[in-house]
Formats: sequence, C-alpha cells, structure tokens
Amino acid sequence: MSKERHRNKMMYLSRWMFAILAWGLVVSVVVQTFWAGMAIFNNPIYWKNHIVFVHFFEMVPILMLIVAFAGRLPKKLCWQSAGLIGLIFIQYFTANLKIVGMLHPVIALGLFFMSWNVARQSGTWHLSTEQGGKEK
Repeated sequence: MSKERHRNKMMYLSRWMFAILAWGLVVSVVVQTFWAGMAIFNNPIYWKNHIVFVHFFEMVPILMLIVAFAGRLPKKLCWQSAGLIGLIFIQYFTANLKIVGMLHPVIALGLFFMSWNVARQSGTWHLSTEQGGKEK
C-alpha cells in the first residue's frame, strides 16, 4: 500500500472516530444530567453515580482534539474540541467551590449545546467530504 493511500485511510478512520467520540460525548452529558436529576428529585445516593460517571468521559474531548488533528479536520472543530476540554475543566472548578457552584448547571447546558454542535458538524462535514465535497 502506498504512503498516500495509507495516509488517506488513516485520515478517513480518524474522521469517523472523531464523529463517534463527539456523539458519545453528547450521550455522556445527557446521562450525567440524568444522574444529577435523579439525585435532586429522587434520592441523594445518585450523587455518587454523578461524581463517578464523569471519569468515564472526561478524556473524550482530549481524544477528540488528538483525532481532529490526525484526521486533518477543519480548525473550527479543533478549536471547539479544545473549548469542550475547557468547559469540563470549568465544571470541576464550579463543582468544588460554593461561590461559583451555581454556575455548574449553566455550564452543563453550554457543554451539552457545544458538544451537540460539534457532533452535528462532524457528521455533516464528514459526509460532505466523503461524497466529493470540498473541505471547509
């Protein structure tokens, strides 16, 4: 297999992996919100699930950023992936400081909408380039 063909195959796989990771992050944020809601409205014991579950997806935006560069995705998606990393960091910060803790659910909304937007863009961009479209 030629180097160019190998590189194209790796870019193709990286782009698919980015889309899968992006949609996985969207689902994870929804599940995380579900655990918080269960703790608030049903039983406080669910806070444990809320606290533990974040460790399963906190690295996803970092992987998305790495895969975005490997797949030569548009800089916009790279920057948005970096923004997702920042939002998760801010979530940790607001969860542990009472003064800014009220921002925790608001930032979670931002995390959801930004991850949804990145996931939607990754699928649209991936399909347009796969069908012969130009990279944006």
